[in-house]
Amino acid sequence: MRRIMLTVAYDGTAYNGWQVQPNGITIEGELNRALKELLGEDISVIGASRTDAGVHALCNMAVFDTESRILPEKIASALNARLPEDIRVQRSVEVAPDFHPRRCHTKKTYEYRIYMGKYENPIGRQYAHFVYVPLDVEKMEKAAGYLVGEHDFKSFCVAKAQVLTTVRTLYGIEVKKEGNYLTIRVSGSGFLFNMVRIIAGTLLEVGKGKLAPEQVKEILEAKDRQEAGPTAPARGLTLVSFEFCE
Repeated sequence: MRRIMLTVAYDGTAYNGWQVQPNGITIEGELNRALKELLGEDISVIGASRTDAGVHALCNMAVFDTESRILPEKIASALNARLPEDIRVQRSVEVAPDFHPRRCHTKKTYEYRIYMGKYENPIGRQYAHFVYVPLDVEKMEKAAGYLVGEHDFKSFCVAKAQVLTTVRTLYGIEVKKEGNYLTIRVSGSGFLFNMVRIIAGTLLEVGKGKLAPEQVKEILEAKDRQEAGPTAPARGLTLVSFEFCE
């Protein structure tokens, strides 16, 4: 038995997220189907990040076990021939039999992309949230600073999330404007369900002038989801980097 790790990129627009759902097409489900077709085995991949419905990724990781003797590096191209065009395996390698992508020390980076203008841009609308009101980038940057470090992010996760702890570490948050696009780049050791989208929604409230930057610190300390801003739409979010740390 061998364990293979895949690096997977996908456009999440048409999918009900990563994880297999009873009623809906998912990234994990499509990978399992393609692997069964290729290897003739019942495969259930283990994903490193369970992205939400409509969220995209450049580099999500997944592992699976197989008896097949196909060269690991050949699996990527063979899978891509069996996957829909909005899912592509970028790399396939053999890893240790006990390697688990969710039990490693990692650094994940997400980008939330916003298009600012009088009217929505139809090109790339699947990958950016449209905002027609002016945003104060400096205030958003100041607000983001309060979130960096190790904190209890209970205010920034769905109220009924089933997790052992809501404490997470953010290594950095960058708010950068280029032309009509604003990108919120968030790096951390791990994220709660909807955490990045709630952070983006809260920072947008600051940018619109509905919240003062200092209020983000108070929201964090409140440990109450109702205190934070709305959950920003999924289409603006992309997993852009995934690093395994020693």
